[in-house]
Amino acid sequence: MTTQNRPLRIAVLISGGGTTLQNLIRHMDAGQLNVEIPLVISSGPKAKGKQFAEEAGIPYEVVRRKSFDDQDAFSRAIFHRCRDVGAELAVMGGFLKRITIAKDFVNRVTNIHPALLPSFGGEGMYGHFVHEAVLDSGAKLSGCTVHFADNHYDRGPIIVQKAVPVLEDDTPETLAERVFEAECRAYPAALQLIAEGRVAVEGRRVRIAPQG
Repeated sequence: MTTQNRPLRIAVLISGGGTTLQNLIRHMDAGQLNVEIPLVISSGPKAKGKQFAEEAGIPYEVVRRKSFDDQDAFSRAIFHRCRDVGAELAVMGGFLKRITIAKDFVNRVTNIHPALLPSFGGEGMYGHFVHEAVLDSGAKLSGCTVHFADNHYDRGPIIVQKAVPVLEDDTPETLAERVFEAECRAYPAALQLIAEGRVAVEGRRVRIAPQG
């Protein structure tokens, strides 16, 4: 998709607090992530992530689902803006609206899920619902998954996963904290692999080429 010689252009899609956006900006500023963000798109006007975009001087737009008749029209508006700014990748960072992936953005939309897919995924499985389900299951490991988004909940090809232990005294809140720490490492790592041109999708499998 690109090489180390040129930053990967990404549009970041948010709905809430923007912690994923903040984390990506930190890695960019530290020279650990070779991307540039020409646009942040929010699904609502009250997303707290707006402040992180403004502080970093990144253009910010609101595209509201209820402004469109259906999911497809909403999705077309999202991808139209991505194309306008030359985004090579659309990065979901806590984006809570379902979209229909445009044909030219197949395997060009990433998402992060707070569990080890394919377990604990699917419709309605987000945030604390995921961590509650993990604890109720008795699982000894949880973690996060960075994957390419497709038109099914949490089923796209997996790029990177990081595991964390589930402790005996965990609550959904303490497990969420540990998983979020893993997310803060996993998402920039996955995007850097893409920026380095090392990611190839073969069916449902993602191949990672060796460095160099």
